[in-house]
Amino acid sequence: MDSNFAAGRAPGVELDKALTFRTVHEEVAGPKWQSLFHYHWPAYEPWYLAEGERERPSYLECHNALRKHMPELLATYRTLCEVAGGGDLSSRLLSLYRPPPYITGCSQAVLTRPMSTVLARNYDYPPELCEGTILYTRWNQRRVIAMSDCLWGVLDGMNDSGLAVSLAFGGRKVVGDGFGAPIILRYILEFCDTVPEAAAVLARVPTHMAYNITVADASGRYVTAMIAPDCRASIRRVAVATNHQKKIEWYAHALASETLIRERQLSILVDDDATTEERLISAFSAPPLFRHDYRRGLGTVYTAVYRTKERLTQFRWPGRVLDLNFDVFPEEQITVRYGSRGLYG
Repeated sequence: MDSNFAAGRAPGVELDKALTFRTVHEEVAGPKWQSLFHYHWPAYEPWYLAEGERERPSYLECHNALRKHMPELLATYRTLCEVAGGGDLSSRLLSLYRPPPYITGCSQAVLTRPMSTVLARNYDYPPELCEGTILYTRWNQRRVIAMSDCLWGVLDGMNDSGLAVSLAFGGRKVVGDGFGAPIILRYILEFCDTVPEAAAVLARVPTHMAYNITVADASGRYVTAMIAPDCRASIRRVAVATNHQKKIEWYAHALASETLIRERQLSILVDDDATTEERLISAFSAPPLFRHDYRRGLGTVYTAVYRTKERLTQFRWPGRVLDLNFDVFPEEQITVRYGSRGLYG
């Protein structure tokens, strides 16, 4: 895991990477999702096998784990496996059960005011490893808008009940028996309407790594769940999460990611009665929350804003804002470049 964290270019070498974000509207999984699968599979296959195929669970183990812990999601899983071609390896990956470990940065916070609730976050990660797909679906009863990961998992998103979710790496090296957080967030958005319902899922569904999951709903409720494979979930009414849990355990990552500095900045903002939505959102566009450390994979790839009462979503980059909702969701592409000296369109 340290090698993944430390991966980067040699000092003095200019970094220049581009990521094209795509909005994709397909309520029932079909040719659009199939096209996304075929586009990303050549990159996902070697990642999934990086530790050797023996380290990954069998299809039967994956299927049974989903059936045990997230049975309502099983029909959608089977449909996606079929649309993807029914391959054994791809079906195992799509379960997100015991996947290879991966490390992100991320800052997220909830601001509640009498007339509004906002969940805002920065996603800090190597841009070349981000799918960049903002997916609008209606696979079950709820419409969902989400930033996709692992082809159908969720990095952050919201459903048409106004329930919003976001994940951040928990800053611990522990790896165990459970699911990748993106599939747990997908499950929440597909089948939950409120924070209490989401909290119940986070308390019972096992995770393979440590994550901090922040959830907010249209009624102004919110929690942050600190989940890990080696202990019970800690679910509290906390509005801020970065990349550590109850204490710092991985000091190198904590120092490089500035997790304590970012947490303090966000805590000051949300605890200040004078902080407006605009002030909070603007803070995500500047240091220490907005990070330019793309060389080590800890730079900010995008900012997401979810207004739960209004069911409005927004994705932001310097100089560019994309507003989306469940009634207005145009399909388009936005190419963003990430360089050694910053991010630019």
